Amino acid sequence: MQPVRQLAHILEALAVEGEGLFALSDLRGALPNLGPAAFRVLVSRAEKQGLLQRICRSLYWYPCARGLEPGLLLYRAAARLRADEFIYISLESALSDAGVISQIPVHWVTLMSSGRSHIMDCGRFGHIEFVHTRRRPETLAEELTYDPRCQLWRASVRLAIKDMRLTRRNTDLIDWEAIDEFV
Repeated sequence: MQPVRQLAHILEALAVEGEGLFALSDLRGALPNLGPAAFRVLVSRAEKQGLLQRICRSLYWYPCARGLEPGLLLYRAAARLRADEFIYISLESALSDAGVISQIPVHWVTLMSSGRSHIMDCGRFGHIEFVHTRRRPETLAEELTYDPRCQLWRASVRLAIKDMRLTRRNTDLIDWEAIDEFV
């Protein structure tokens, strides 16, 4: 069987409902008999044929996977990229979802992270902005709720406002009257 077909069968078997993100290491483990050069060529061919779509830095999406909403793709990618760190949805993303920002950030998600600050370009999918925080999860536990759709923790409106102020972000877009019902 041709390697691209073999990869297609593997991806179909691995793509469970609501998933479909694969790191290169995941794919590499599924095809251990290929050498490094042959593996790179295979991934390149799979991408050209539309079997895989590159999200960012060694993270690919299998678009035939069912159930993964395109709006959640950046959140799921962020969870995957920073799986070893404490991250949560905050800042403009959390405030926009709560309806207290007058503009909705399109193709841009903002998260607080115990890792370094970084804006990750995900091509046509958008950007993931990680903003460093030194705060510990146990000190924020009461202000966080788990969002199973995004597979990430989500800040309360109160915490998102605190994060905006601590990181000196522009608060001009915040509807302060709408904040009153959350605080």
